[in-house]
Amino acid sequence: MNDRLQELSDAGVSIWIDDISRDRLKSGNLRHLIDDCHVVGVTSNPTIFAKAVADADDYADQVKDLADRGVSVEEAVRMITTFDVRWACDVMRDVYDRTDGKDGRVSIEVDPRVARATDKTIAEARALWWLVDRPNVMVKIPATAEGLPAITAATAEGISVNITLIFSLDRYREVMDAFLTGLEQARDNGHDLSTIRSVASFFVSRVDTEVDKRIDAIGSDEAKALRSKAAVANARLAYKAFEEVVSSSRWKDLEAAGAHRQRPLWASTSTKDPNLPDTMYVDDLIAPDTVNTMPEATVHATADHGTIESDTVTGHYDEAQQVIDDLEQLGISYADVVRVLEDEAIEKFEKSWQELENTVDAALRGDERLSGAAR
Repeated sequence: MNDRLQELSDAGVSIWIDDISRDRLKSGNLRHLIDDCHVVGVTSNPTIFAKAVADADDYADQVKDLADRGVSVEEAVRMITTFDVRWACDVMRDVYDRTDGKDGRVSIEVDPRVARATDKTIAEARALWWLVDRPNVMVKIPATAEGLPAITAATAEGISVNITLIFSLDRYREVMDAFLTGLEQARDNGHDLSTIRSVASFFVSRVDTEVDKRIDAIGSDEAKALRSKAAVANARLAYKAFEEVVSSSRWKDLEAAGAHRQRPLWASTSTKDPNLPDTMYVDDLIAPDTVNTMPEATVHATADHGTIESDTVTGHYDEAQQVIDDLEQLGISYADVVRVLEDEAIEKFEKSWQELENTVDAALRGDERLSGAAR
């Protein structure tokens, strides 16, 4: 069954899982995914943590200790989340070692409420890097306009970053520029560039969700013919932009100094439309030097019936651009779609963070309603 996952790995796609919980760690499930399903990385976000803490009793002992110490809700949240990420880093350490730091990575996100505040984002990144204190952690920084200088600053200090919530091709180019600027500053500061790793998380399925909603509102046959094509087209064009950067003289100079490529990471790769193949955002986005971070169900679906080819991206750039052009002709503005998606994503993560704080606050106060109501 797992031959397909091996084929995907052999094609240059690192398989990461987009979920972390103490139950997954305690039960040995993460270890199983590493050993049997070729999983080589883990990502987390506020929504994942909010669900994990609300749905399990595994945090009770730690919460009691935190309550006895009288810590604030914010500190408790940081202690709980960094504990899980540190544990996952330890589980992933052998992958990190055998891939020379390329994989075996575990990501933790800065507080999404500071996504539009540069200095606070930088401070959060430093704090998380210090708190987790593992070489294979990655700090997730949202790709807002205000996040771009934070990407540069964190990279310049030698912090490995996962830039998240990328929807727009223009913003992705800005992210890559911010990363390269950070590497240049790190080099000038005497940092060993070989120790710095980064991925850029380009969100996929949400693009189809937003565009298809607009297509359905138009309702014409011409519009329907473009249904569920925007997300893959957008991601393929992102990979084209990645290829342009890594072929530039600017990148070659950094590579000669020991720098590693910032790999594109396909995020949000479970299909939301039940009429679509459940492995579509895996099968159609196979290319070297990429990461696909999936829910566990998508990992198993890919193992069972994914269609794995050596490269389903680089030969499709003209076709991808045509999809974007045709959508514009229909009156579906690419710029507006990606703006709406970025705003909604930040709002969603802020809400999840608040839910996480509310859950932890209730637990710290010994609220017996937590176990039932939160579930």
